[in-house]
Amino acid sequence: MVAVPDSLASSAAAAAPAGPSDVDLFARFRAHEHGPQRDAACEALVRRYTPLVRACVRPYRNSPEPTDDLMQVGFVGLLKAIHRFDPAFGNELRAYAVPCITGEIKRHFRDKRWQVRVARPLQELVLEMRGAAEDLVQELGRQPDEAELAGRLGVAPDELREARQAAEGFSALSLDSPAGDEEGSAGLGDMLGEDDAAIGQSTDMLAVERHWDELPRREQQILILRFYGNHSQEEVGARLGISQMHVSRLQARALAFLRERLNATAPAAPAGAAG
Repeated sequence: MVAVPDSLASSAAAAAPAGPSDVDLFARFRAHEHGPQRDAACEALVRRYTPLVRACVRPYRNSPEPTDDLMQVGFVGLLKAIHRFDPAFGNELRAYAVPCITGEIKRHFRDKRWQVRVARPLQELVLEMRGAAEDLVQELGRQPDEAELAGRLGVAPDELREARQAAEGFSALSLDSPAGDEEGSAGLGDMLGEDDAAIGQSTDMLAVERHWDELPRREQQILILRFYGNHSQEEVGARLGISQMHVSRLQARALAFLRERLNATAPAAPAGAAG
C-alpha cells in the first residue's frame, strides 16, 4: 500500500462531502458498463476527491504551467485511478489515487513541457526540488541553502546543481524576444554570433603568402592585376605587352601552383573523417 502524505489525506478527508460511501459509489460504478448511473457515480467520486487533486497540484503551483491546466491533468490521473481501483482489496481510494494523480502530473511535465531533452531522473529531481524548496521555506521562514535542500531531497550537492541547470531547459525563449527592457531593444537572435567570412579569407591569405615568392614575377603581377586590381585579362595583357590568351595560361598555371602547394601543406584529415 502506498503511503499518503498527511497533508493530502487531511485535505481529502476534510472536504469529503456527506452522502453515499465510496463502497456504495464504486458498487454503482461497477454495476453498469455504461449509462447515466455509471456516469453519475463517477462524477460523484470525482467531486468527492477534487480536493485531493488540488492538494497534489499545490506543490507545482509556482511552475510555469498554469494551475488550471495542471488540475485538468490531475483529473485525468484521478479518472484512471477510479477506473482501475478495486475496493475488494480493502484499500482506500485516496491511497491508490495519489500516485496516479502525481504520476500523471509528472508525466505531463516530462513529456509535454520540456523544451530541451533532459534525462528522466533529472526531470523528476527538478519537480521534487521545487516542492521541497517550498516546504523548507514554510518550515525555516527563509530560502533554504544548497546543503539544506540537498539534505531534504537525499541527493548530493552536485546532483542538486545539475538539476538546477537542467531546470533551465524546461522552457525556452523565442529568438524574437527583446534582449532588454527598453522599448526597441534588439532581439535575442540579434545577439547570436555568426561565421565571419573574412576570417577564412584571412587564413587563406596567410597560407598563400608563404608560397607567394615562389611564383615568377610576371605571374605575381598577373594575379595582383586580376584579383586586386579587378582588371580583365585583356587589360592585363595590354599592360604587360602580351596576349589575352597568354595571360589566361599564366594565370591558370599560377593558380594551379598555389593550389598544389596549399594542398600539400594542409593538415591531414582525422582518421575516419572520410566517407
